[in-house]
Amino acid sequence: MHQHKILNIASPNPETQDLFRQVLGFSNVFAQVLINRGLTEPKEAVRFIAAKLEDLSSPFCFSQMKAAVERIKSAIRQKDKILVYGDYDVDGITSIALVKSVLLGLGASVIHYIPDRIREGYGLNRNILNICMDNNVSLLLTVDCGTNSREEISSLINAGIDVIITDHHELSEESLPRATAIINPKIKESGYAFRDLAGVGVAYKLCQALTGRDLVSELDLVTLGTIADVVPLVGENRIIVKEGLLRLPATAKLGISALIEAAGIKNRSITTTHVGYILGPRINASGRIAHADSALKLLLSQDPQEAMELADELNNKNRQRQGIENKILDEAQGIIDREVNFKEHKVIVIAKEDWHEGVLGIVASKLADRFYRPTVLISISEDHCKGSARSIKNFHLFNALIDCKSVLESFGGHSHAAGLLIAKDNIDSFRKYINDIASQRLDAADLIPCIDIDAELGLADINNKVIGEIESLEPFGAGNPEPLFLTRGLKLKSQPCVLSRDTLKFWVTDGKVTYQAIGFGLGSLKGSLMSASSFDLVYTPAFDNWRGQSSTILEARDIFFNQ
Repeated sequence: MHQHKILNIASPNPETQDLFRQVLGFSNVFAQVLINRGLTEPKEAVRFIAAKLEDLSSPFCFSQMKAAVERIKSAIRQKDKILVYGDYDVDGITSIALVKSVLLGLGASVIHYIPDRIREGYGLNRNILNICMDNNVSLLLTVDCGTNSREEISSLINAGIDVIITDHHELSEESLPRATAIINPKIKESGYAFRDLAGVGVAYKLCQALTGRDLVSELDLVTLGTIADVVPLVGENRIIVKEGLLRLPATAKLGISALIEAAGIKNRSITTTHVGYILGPRINASGRIAHADSALKLLLSQDPQEAMELADELNNKNRQRQGIENKILDEAQGIIDREVNFKEHKVIVIAKEDWHEGVLGIVASKLADRFYRPTVLISISEDHCKGSARSIKNFHLFNALIDCKSVLESFGGHSHAAGLLIAKDNIDSFRKYINDIASQRLDAADLIPCIDIDAELGLADINNKVIGEIESLEPFGAGNPEPLFLTRGLKLKSQPCVLSRDTLKFWVTDGKVTYQAIGFGLGSLKGSLMSASSFDLVYTPAFDNWRGQSSTILEARDIFFNQ
């Protein structure tokens, strides 16, 4: 099915285009791309393109960073045992690896704890006090969690155990936990200007403050967690990822190097796509279908042989994860076909016994993309049911869950992704509540996917200068999407062919200029492409470097056919 989509073509701004051309020498095409991203002044544009480490704010801009550093340094001096507690996803695992290695380097007595995704779930659990008492812990340091664990933290404080929270999740409770220090850019009292750091970005700030150094050697690790958590790649995240990607191919960390080799991307430039779709899923696979400790062990490994064995293990777990995911995806599709009435339901809420909780988020994301509706998948069990939710552009998932909290046992997350715990008997009520909310907040147009087009071009507008300018905007990702362009009325120049992984390869022409186009995942459109009298192409122009030869290709994102 080729889904109906709306093309949102940005309005040209010739006046500002002229300004960028005169002051900075930019092409009109690139100037419009910058304008579309809210950059309308030459100084702003230069600052964005040339973002550098010196532009990062001091970690002590966090209002409670000084208190956190003083308590940790006191623990190190007094040989108090520190427990680093983090989540089981890439953001959490990289956060633990970073903080633990830095603390060990400072001479701390430190252990870590990662909860089991299935048995314990996300965040601090009720057993945390026993864990700390059994290990004689004096200071608990959370990474990528803790903001919404008020009860658990109160029990620790009452038992004489200090708690420092580093996190980046929104506050779902009415008040903050009673901790020694809370380092979270999303709380009002944070004092930090940039709100969108990943959990590992917040942990990085703490480590900078503890050591008094910029810790650029750790940016490979920070970059993995930042990209995998799909935070906006703007502001400080853009700086971190831009620098970190440069360091990944030659990383000194044995575990990351082994993972890159096992994934088959050694001796290549590493992009956000490699991290998001190749490296990140392998790190995540451990915590999804088993326990995340093996992924953490890999990231901390100092033994080349051990690192390669662990990287191979994660490869195998990732293949297992893909099999489980595909099975649930097929089952979920069947339930949707039988039970979901799209005229009545703007939010897909489906549940089934014993779905593997570790992959629900991935499947929910795929279904949200497929149907362009907020999607909640729930695994039913006797005690309680766990759900994963993914959303679309104009539906703030976390806010919707706040309004459904009367039928939820617990929940947490962000605007586009969330997790929840619910009693089996409340699933039907939850489905009704969240759809009632969606009916008020989403109209029909919100349920049609929209493609934001930076400019409508002729093929003659594409040249090496424009492509080079576009590359200067990398890294691309959430908040800084790859520029997309539209060219209308194109025709096929030769027979299209479908390559591996449903990749469509074809040549296009406007009668004067001809380019090769490559469309990943567009193989099913071959027949329609061949029968169309002409077509409109959505694409990004790029350099294709193959065996030392560079050529221009159009990376096709979508095709609209004219009969």
